[in-house]
Amino acid sequence: MRTSHATTTLPATHHPYARIDLQKDKKTALLVNGAAAVVMAAMALLAHFCFVPITALFSMEDGFGPYLLRFGALMAGIIAYVVLHEATHGATMKYFGATKLRFGFTGLYAYAGSEVDYFDKHAYLRVALAPLVVWFVVFTALLALAPPAWFWVVYFLQMSNVSGAAGDVYVTVKCRAMPEDILVMDTGVDMTVYSAS
Repeated sequence: MRTSHATTTLPATHHPYARIDLQKDKKTALLVNGAAAVVMAAMALLAHFCFVPITALFSMEDGFGPYLLRFGALMAGIIAYVVLHEATHGATMKYFGATKLRFGFTGLYAYAGSEVDYFDKHAYLRVALAPLVVWFVVFTALLALAPPAWFWVVYFLQMSNVSGAAGDVYVTVKCRAMPEDILVMDTGVDMTVYSAS
């Protein structure tokens, strides 16, 4: 039987250890978003020069209808991906024992979180990285199947996945360096880390 890695009761031994709030910490948010932009640009250049030129996305050789279809699919895919990214966070939280989830959009970020659950380090690192890993595998498989005209439609989703996970990677790096006994409450818009250390 799977052991829960979340609790709704903060142990008396634990006290606030760190807080991560990318909405209020403008300097860190700027660095994280800058890193995301650099990753996206690097991925775009790599694909353009090594796989399929980006001009394929704008090509009308197969007609105006397929061109519009590709752009419509790209826009719909990006919206769907934002929802699926947060749903993956939520599903992973639930898997590790979350009792009550909440989802929302701040105007800058979509989020999934809980205001009542504390996750241990083992679980929280997986919660943070789950969308990056799951959707990287999915989009890589789709890229292997995509014809050249559709390569950039799928690849833009992959770029959104990898660059959009910059905040999740930042949180992961920070939490990995913290004590093993940490418990993390992630409300979706900020994280408070507790430890007995």
